[in-house]
Order: sequence, then structure tokens, then C-alpha cells
Amino acid sequence: MNFFTICKFFEKDLYDLFSCNLYLCFSNINMPGDSDLEIEEAFRRAQKAHNNKAKLVASLKNRYNKLEDKTEFHEEFVRCLKYAMIIYTREPAVENVIDFVTRFAASFETPVNENPDEEEEEEDENEFLNFLLNFLLESHGANSHAVRFRACQLVNKLLGSLSENAQIDDDLWDRIHEAMLIRVTDKYPNVRIQAALAMSRLQDPSNVDCPTIKAYMLLLENDSNPEVRRAVLSCIAPSATTLSKIYKRTRDVKEKVRKLAYQVLAEKVHIRALSIAQRVSLLHEGLSDSADSVKEVVKTHLLPAWLRMQQGDVLQLLHRLDVENCAETAVTTLQAIFSMATSPDDLQNGVRLDESKSNRLYPSLRKPFCFSYLKSITQLSEEQRADMTQLEMVMTQEFIGQQLILLVGCLDTSEEGGRKRMVAVLQEILLMPNTPTSLIGLLVEKLIGILRDDAQKIQMVAEIISDVREPILPISEPVDENEKRRKQVKLAEVRVQIMEAKQTLEECISCQDFSRAAELKDSISQLEELKNQLVLEASQSADNIKEQRVEKSDAKTLLKCLTMCAELFKQMNIKRGICPTMNALIESLILPGVSNPNPAVRNMAVICLGTAALHSKDLANTHLVLLLQITQLDEPKIRISALRALVDQLLLNGLILQDKPAPVSQDDSNEQPEHQAEEESTVQSILKMLSEFLDSEICELRTETAEGLAKLMYCGRILSPKLLSRLVLLWYNPVTEDDQRLRHCLGVFLQLYARASRTNQECVEESFLPTMRTLFNAPVTSPLSEVDTSNVAELLLPYSWLEINTEPGPANSDLQLLLKDILQEVKDKHSIRIIEKLCNQLNGDRCSKSAGNQDTTLQNLDDHNGGGTS
Repeated sequence: MNFFTICKFFEKDLYDLFSCNLYLCFSNINMPGDSDLEIEEAFRRAQKAHNNKAKLVASLKNRYNKLEDKTEFHEEFVRCLKYAMIIYTREPAVENVIDFVTRFAASFETPVNENPDEEEEEEDENEFLNFLLNFLLESHGANSHAVRFRACQLVNKLLGSLSENAQIDDDLWDRIHEAMLIRVTDKYPNVRIQAALAMSRLQDPSNVDCPTIKAYMLLLENDSNPEVRRAVLSCIAPSATTLSKIYKRTRDVKEKVRKLAYQVLAEKVHIRALSIAQRVSLLHEGLSDSADSVKEVVKTHLLPAWLRMQQGDVLQLLHRLDVENCAETAVTTLQAIFSMATSPDDLQNGVRLDESKSNRLYPSLRKPFCFSYLKSITQLSEEQRADMTQLEMVMTQEFIGQQLILLVGCLDTSEEGGRKRMVAVLQEILLMPNTPTSLIGLLVEKLIGILRDDAQKIQMVAEIISDVREPILPISEPVDENEKRRKQVKLAEVRVQIMEAKQTLEECISCQDFSRAAELKDSISQLEELKNQLVLEASQSADNIKEQRVEKSDAKTLLKCLTMCAELFKQMNIKRGICPTMNALIESLILPGVSNPNPAVRNMAVICLGTAALHSKDLANTHLVLLLQITQLDEPKIRISALRALVDQLLLNGLILQDKPAPVSQDDSNEQPEHQAEEESTVQSILKMLSEFLDSEICELRTETAEGLAKLMYCGRILSPKLLSRLVLLWYNPVTEDDQRLRHCLGVFLQLYARASRTNQECVEESFLPTMRTLFNAPVTSPLSEVDTSNVAELLLPYSWLEINTEPGPANSDLQLLLKDILQEVKDKHSIRIIEKLCNQLNGDRCSKSAGNQDTTLQNLDDHNGGGTS
């Protein structure tokens, strides 16, 4: 019988012996000869950490070299090693023995020689190493998982201890490769970990078809154990093939795996090997990770590594990112970099601005440079927007304008004169017709931030909206053609009279009639004045232009006005309520905009209406039906905006939006039941609509609805096991597999919701049976038929109300019927006993009702199902 088979029956005894001292096992070995005692003594001393293992290796190797026949030594050495290989737990004595064996075997490695005469001598030196590796390869398929684990561990340590230019027989190398490829699919995670570590020197990153690389990528994608994924991450060589797999592990569900993935990318991957989208994603997700340790790794490892690749230049690092489209990520990155600076000099050295740039920056802040730059932003027509080059140029200009506006927040506005000047500049920018709509919200935010009084803020924005929508324009009045003709005839007559008078004047001067000439000269002067007056009147009638306010109703103007209105409502405190000025904006601007034919205008109007409704419950009640209609009838983007507004109202005011009713008089007592029924009908219609949206084919609408329901349930506005069941089914539905936002939202919600209160736990418990029943009854054509029901049960059971309720009721009866159906299908005797025990508890057996006993029962079932060998 095999040694490992015999030791299998005494594993616990051997474990206890190892806990005391391994040498007690070796003392039972009776072999004659000093060499045998030398091996036993070496193994005894190797168990102790304080012993010098180098001396033990040298002494034992000296004994080995003196022997002519190595066979007996090999057999005795392996026999002593087997006692350590049957111990699965990481006992210090066992680990010391494993390290000693590794050192001893590695000591036989000889340097590579080019002289062919020394090859035979090298083979003799490697005889023990080859023998040990052959033994381990013969043992890697043992039934005992401890033996498989120790065999892979020794192979890993042996290969790791060999030098870079070590030589191993090709056949032996291939056998090691094949054995480790088998062991990476072992049932036990620790075996897979050691096998993965052992293959680190067997991989060939340059070979696309390398089996080790393929096995690593398969483990990274599919292995359920996080420690295995971590082991593979620490071993896998980055290449064009493996980089995408390493990158995906930054989104692993386990914190330790994500942390190691960022470390690997920082230490082994150059920033140029990553695309711009990958760089931005790594920084965005890493700096906003839920785990502080992951954030710390990004700050202390990834960012410094990338900075070193850019010679410490922060500006060069920003050039490697898409700062225009991901400005928030760039700002977060800069904040992380600056937070690591220990002194102002470090900040100055990191941002390497030359003197000319530094000197030009401050005058730009002191004068209205922002105003002059925004005036120069190019305005594109619809035809020009089709040209991507011009569109990109305008987008760059708008981004620069946005950054200039953000610099307003860095200015000192405590001084009254400077504050008034800045308000005037911002007001003038908002009134400019070529100010981009994308900058309107930020401009209004800065303007409201500078002003101190709430009434002044509202009045200022309202005046700007009025001036933008109804600007003062020059208008020419219509001229009477008859009057214009009459004046022209009169002017012609005067000119003729002047010509005749001048001719008569010349004749009088010729005749020396000076008295007559003097009279004619005065007459000519009067006619000239009359002519000038008539000419002036004619020119004034031609330029008869008056300034007058003209209302503009084009989509661009309305969108600018609505954007300013939305930002105003967002910045004001909701406790202030709706003032007359705000109410006038709602009536004259927002409500007409809801029915505007332009989709962008309608969308912004719906956002304004939803934001304004948060300031007044009466306003919310008035326009609730309108929002409900929009969520069902308009375009998807506008429907989503209306849905967000509706959810915000429900979160703030509850499902019953009306205020508490006034004391009911006796005359109104008959109308109260009808009013209450109407309220309940409204609530039911809202819940029905939201439930229907969960089945919508529009992915964005479905996701927004699920997120809104999750918020309402978590805040206690809704308590519905049916809706919770719908959310769980939506989370597991294969249709939503690519919807990362939905999966992340519901995953976080289920954990927080179940742990928030006892009532929520009971809701999870009540949703368990409907959820499982839906999955069991799902037709083959339904995507839900592909869902793993055991996985759903494992999710919900820890979150549910764990104590088994034995009181008679619908839930109890349904659970008993479900267990009976399961009993008919289950064939395993152990599982049948577990289910029968649960049935007895439901029938009133008080022997084991606690949650702890239930957990123990389920754990026993899991352990039984997890038994067996690879």
C-alpha cells in the first residue's frame, strides 16, 4: 500500500505530532549507518527556525558527495520528506523543513559551462535535483490534497531558487509544465495558488499560444477564489495579450485583488502601453474606489510611477490624459498629487511653468481676460458643425473658457469695488449672444456665489433672463410716402428759388443796383437755411429708428434662459419657498417650455420644473400629473429627466405629496373617504408605472427606474417585497449583464438595505419565496431560466430574518411546500436529512430554532457538497 494512503488514516495524529515536534516521527525510523543518522539529524534541526540551514545543507551535501551509491540516500531522504508532505496546515516546523529541502536541492545546481567535457560532471551534480523533481511529479496527482499542495509548493520553491541560467532536462521541463497545468485546475485553492506560482518561470510572453499564459488568463477571468487571482496577478508577465486581463482586475469584486492589480500596473506596465481611455479609467476608478487601501495604492504607487516616467513633470502627465473630456478626473488626479507634496517647493517643482507663462498668468486674472476670450469663441452654423475639425476647435475653446470661469473662484471678492466689477463682467458675459450654452450654468453659479443676499440673487438672474429673452433692439418706424414726397417737392422748389435769386443777384451787381443786391443776398440766406432744414428733416425721416424690447423665441435663446433658471433653483435653499419672481419665471418661461417643439428646450424645462417643485409642495402637487404624463409619452431622454424629478419629489415629500389635511368639519366628513381613495389610487398608479419601467426595452430608462426605486426603498418611502423581488431578479437577469451602472447600483443597495433595519430584513425574507418561485417557474425561453438559483439563495439568506418562524401562515405553508418539492428531487441522503430537519422546525420542533443552528445546518450541507478530490 502507498505511503500516502497509509498516512491518510493517521493524518490527525501526525498533525498533533508535528505540532509538538517533527523529530518524534523521525525517531521511529530505524536505519543502520551513520549516513542515516545524518539525514534524521538534519531534518530534526531543520524544524527549528534558529538553526543555520546553510550549515545543515553543507553538512548533508558533504555526506551525499562521499557516497558512491546514492539510491539509499534518495530513498531515505524522500521517506523523511513524506512526513512533512502529508501536513496541509502551514505549521512553522513544516515550512522550515520545506525550506531546508529546497535549499538542499538547489545547492546541487552548477553554473552553465560551455566546455562539453564538463557536461557529464554537471549531470552527476544535478542527479539529486532531477530525482526530487521526478518524485514530486509522481506525487502531484495523489488523492490527498495535502500531498498535492506540498508537491506544488516544493516545485514552486525549487524553480524559484534556481538561477536565471540554470539548465533542466527538456523532458523534465515539459513534465513539470504539464503537471502544473493540471494542478491549476485543482479543486483546492491553495493547490491552485502554488501551481500558478510554480508556472511563473514556465511562461513565454512572446508566444501568443503559450499554454501557461492561457491558463493564467483563464484563472484571472473565472477562478472564484480571490487569493488564486492574486497569485496569478503577481506572476503573469504583462504583454499585449495579458494587459487587458490585468486591467480588468482593477474592477475585481475583492479589495485585495484590485489593490494588487494597481500595484502590478504601476511596477510592470509603462504608461504608453495603456490607451488614454484606460489611463483615465484607472485614475477615475482608483481614486474613487470604496476601499481606502486601493486609493492609497493609486496615490503612492501608480501616480508616482507615472510621474517618474514623465521625469516628474505634472504637465506632461496631464498631456497623457484627456483633460478636456475628463476634467473632473484630471482635477482629482492633481489633488492626489499635491496632497503628497510636503512643501511648497515640491509643488513648484512638480508644475514646471517657465517664467513667461508665470508672468502672463497674473495680469490675466487682474483684467477681464475671461470676458475678452469668451467673446472670441467661434460660432458655428449647422453646416460647419458637420466638420469635425472645426467642432473640435470650438470644444477646445469652450473648455478653456470653462477653466477661466473656474478661476473666478480664486479671486478675492471681499472688497466691494472688486465684487461689483466682477458681477458686472459676469452679467455682461451672460448677456452676450455668442456665450456658449455649456458655460451658462457655471457662469450663473459663480455669479450667485459672489452675491450675498438671496433676494438680490433672484432679482439679478431674473433681470438677466429678461434681457436675454427680450433684448433692446433698434427698430425703424414706417414713413408716410405722401409726406416724404411733399417734402422732396418743397426742397426742390427752394433749390430753384435759390438758383433764381443768385442769378438775379449777379444781374443786379452788373447793373450796380446794390440796394437790390443786398435784399437778394438776405433772401438767399433765408432760402439756404430753409433748404438745410428740409434736408435735415429728410435725413431724420430716413433714419427714424427707435430702441425697443423684442421677445426672442428661438431654441438657443430659450435654452440659455432655462439653463439660468435651472441653476438658480438649484442654488437656492429649498426651505425658502417660491417667491413671486420665481413663480413668474415658472409661468412665463418653464411651463411654455415644456410644450416647446425643440427636444433640448423641453428637456431643460422639465429639469427646471422638477427642481422648482422641490421648493414648494403645492407646486409639486399641481404638476405631478404633468410629470407622470411626460415620463410615459415623450422622448427617452426627456422621460428620464421627468422620472428623476418624480423620484426626487417622492424622496423629499413621500408617496403622499399633499400636506397634512386641515381639521375636517362635519360637512366634509363624507368627502374624506373619497379623497383618501383618490390618494391611494395615485400612489398605486405611480408604483405600477415604476414597475412597468423595470421591463422597458430602453436601457437608460430601466436603469434610472431601478436606481430610483432603490433610493425610495432605502430611505423608507416604499416597503414592498414584490418590488424588492423585481430588483433582485433584474440584478440577476442576463439581459442586464452589460449594464454596469445597474449592476453596481443594485449590488450596493442590497447590502446596505438589508443591514439598515430589522424591517428591511423582514422585507428581504418576504421577497425570498416570490423570487425563488419566479426563477423555478421561468420558462425555457426566458432569460431567467439561465440564473443559478442556488446563487440567489446564498445571496438572500444571509440578508433575511434568520430565525425560523413556526407560526402558521402563508409564508410558512409556502416554504413547507417548497421544501417538499425539493425533497422529491434530491437524492443525496445527507441533504435529505438537512431538509427534513428544517421541515421539522417549521412544524413546531423547538429543539433548534436559532439562527446559529440554521447557519450550522446550512454550513454542514455546503461542506458535504464540497467534499471529494480533484
